Amino acid sequence: MTTLSEYYKDLRSSLAQVLPKGEADSAAAILMEDIGGYTRTTLFADGDREISDFVKGRIDSAVARIVGGEPVQYAVGRALFMGNSYIVTPAVLIPRPETAALVDMITDHADGRSDLRILDIGTGTGCIAISLARALPFADVDASDISAQALDVARENARNLKTKVTFRQEDILKAAPPAAPCYDIIVSNPPYIAESEKADMDARVLDYEPSTALFVPDDDPLRFYRAIAEYALKALVSDGNLYFEINSNYGPQMKEMLADKGFADIEISRDFRGNIRYASARRP
Repeated sequence: MTTLSEYYKDLRSSLAQVLPKGEADSAAAILMEDIGGYTRTTLFADGDREISDFVKGRIDSAVARIVGGEPVQYAVGRALFMGNSYIVTPAVLIPRPETAALVDMITDHADGRSDLRILDIGTGTGCIAISLARALPFADVDASDISAQALDVARENARNLKTKVTFRQEDILKAAPPAAPCYDIIVSNPPYIAESEKADMDARVLDYEPSTALFVPDDDPLRFYRAIAEYALKALVSDGNLYFEINSNYGPQMKEMLADKGFADIEISRDFRGNIRYASARRP
């Protein structure tokens, strides 16, 4: 007989061979809860309970994928974002905590308004759009992505979280703006990692997360930001706001580009690690 405590200890040890200790402990807890249904409380209070061969088999299968290099979230099929569980597949980026701070920034600036119309460009899992719709329950939220597979994931996440978001497939590099300004807020976390930065990246990201959602050419790192800014000039109402998650290497260039386009009140701000991470601006 193998108890929960024994198995959990062995699981943490196995994962520690391929992940830093803190990540290994977190990954073990995620696997136990998401696959086995065992919370940390259960592991502490009922650690002498026997774990079934069926659950062990499912967790062991996920561990083999992680040991092979796959990110924990893809192996489990889920990721937490702002306290909610999102389905993730290799068609979408894994939500990051830095992006949660972008959502907080927008909701803080919204200041309780209930008549907002919002667009999330490059929605991926839908985590930004869904989180905004949940935090601003009277807002009308749209979300777009070039990938049909990503939109399938986003729609399922919205259904699971009982959140109304209108999704559409669209390539922002070619998208025509609406006939008249209609959005109060446009937000995007577009591809922003320069090709030359690949050498410094974790293989778990490079080998598994979708490259089209990550990378831009070295000679045009603001490609998506420029296209979205031009779109936003025609799609935002007067005094509407534009928000970006950005590459920390291009803060000054982002500020200059937005100023050249005619935006006002441009701010470049840092994430919780102290890195330049966000840009915001107002359409006059």
